[in-house]
Amino acid sequence: MNSIKSKAVLVIVAVLSANAAWAQSEGGSSGYGTYFIYGLIAVSVLVFFMIILQVADNLMVIEAKQSGVASTGANFSIFPNWKELFAPRLPEYLRGKPLTALRRGHNINLEGEAELVLDATAGAKTFAMQPFNFTGISPIPKLLVEVGDEVKAGDHLFFDKKRPEILYVAPVSGEVIAINRGAKRSITEIVILADKEIKYRELKGFDLDGGTREGLVQYLLDAGVWPLIRQRPYDIVAEHDVVPRDIFISTFDTAPLAPNLNFVIQGQEEAFQKGLDVLNKLTDGKVYLGLDGRGKEKPHAAFTEAKGVETHYFHGKHPAGNVGVQIHHTKPISAGDKVWTLGVQDVATIGRIFTEKRFNAERVVALVGAELKQAKYVRTFLGANIGDLINDNLANDHVRLISGDVLSGKKKTADEFLNIFDDQVTVVLEGDDFELFGWLLPSLNTPSISPTLPSTLFPNLKKRAETNTHGEKRAFVVTGNYESVLPMDVYPQELMKSILVGDFEKVEGLGIYELSEEDVALCEFVCVSKQPVQQILRQGLEMMREQG
Repeated sequence: MNSIKSKAVLVIVAVLSANAAWAQSEGGSSGYGTYFIYGLIAVSVLVFFMIILQVADNLMVIEAKQSGVASTGANFSIFPNWKELFAPRLPEYLRGKPLTALRRGHNINLEGEAELVLDATAGAKTFAMQPFNFTGISPIPKLLVEVGDEVKAGDHLFFDKKRPEILYVAPVSGEVIAINRGAKRSITEIVILADKEIKYRELKGFDLDGGTREGLVQYLLDAGVWPLIRQRPYDIVAEHDVVPRDIFISTFDTAPLAPNLNFVIQGQEEAFQKGLDVLNKLTDGKVYLGLDGRGKEKPHAAFTEAKGVETHYFHGKHPAGNVGVQIHHTKPISAGDKVWTLGVQDVATIGRIFTEKRFNAERVVALVGAELKQAKYVRTFLGANIGDLINDNLANDHVRLISGDVLSGKKKTADEFLNIFDDQVTVVLEGDDFELFGWLLPSLNTPSISPTLPSTLFPNLKKRAETNTHGEKRAFVVTGNYESVLPMDVYPQELMKSILVGDFEKVEGLGIYELSEEDVALCEFVCVSKQPVQQILRQGLEMMREQG
């Protein structure tokens, strides 16, 4: 509006100047005054015409935003923006495809990326179901097995006392050798010593075309795959009596050293498509696939040629691969909305219920990190023992084991197990050494967004990851760093402070329902105050969930 006002002032000034010049020309004999008048009139008409165009342009953009079509990322202005004029040439596979280019974010390039080889011999001997992996479950679920029981893959192990319809099943067959407990007698692990040859509980078939949605839900609950479906807001196990507005699946991961899902999906194409068919039966809306638009080569055909889905490409730095970011830029979560999300391998597991008639919890897991002798992919099952997966593969004993990536993963020991929704084990150097004047010395190995460090001059240079925080917790100051790395229309720092003071209305208004811990993990990385941002967000999500 300020630009419109300024242009109106220019028109008025031009008209007044023209009147003054006309008056002067009438008193003089020179013809130059006439030309000057005509020039001013032409400029005035041109400026007036530009004002009309500007008003029409603003109205068109406002209408696009109100109708919701502006969320597609298209330019609805009359005038091309500088990105359209100077944008790089898109690969052929992106021509005419819906594409969202994210400007904010940050890539952390680390050493130790997994080679595209699959080791089927690096099997684990023990596996565990860990109730705390499922947000929203009661800390002491009802157990259906005891130590010493023999189970098959797909046998029921426990159920949530709050929602007894949702059953949690064994990922492998074997003997239940331990039921480990934590604080306040909460159950942390149900450990199974796996058989050499996995036995499966046989499942009855289900007519996907002729069956009802209610029958399908009951079938998935009994089969044990329902806990693989997560629901937003709150990122909890999906409610079985809810029909989601839409279902979202991200087919690529941009986190540090994340597995290449184009490689992981190989051999699982049929199961993945069948899983998509199942999900289409569970929603009255759409199933959205978020596709990788960053590379020169198009994603795997299992993603680009998937049937019954709506695809949308994303280009940008991390967290472009996060499903929460993709939801925000495709179809944001409004008040009262409930949407479901799944991982690529979770979809394939659901599909195998129908193609194989059994709960086959196979997983391709990436073992990554510079402290490994060989970073590679292994074939295993859900909840595999981490020590078994990295056996005889450590190049250094002084390491930290992480289930997941370095930003949002959880610290583990060799005796513990891979978290249910993780498909990578990251091994990094344990950073418990003291660096004399470390913050003063220039370093090329310190990942940072701060221009004071020379490592920012070489963004593509790979660093050797370690766990030093390079500082301690301090006053929660405003820097703008959070907003620079989170490509969502929220104010994360203001949100975190509102959570800490318990301001329910402000927390809701600042967009907490669209966020999960992985979405703000990068904010925690760039936080100069060393605040536990992910922990604060979970505190806020639980606070809002308790309020109903």
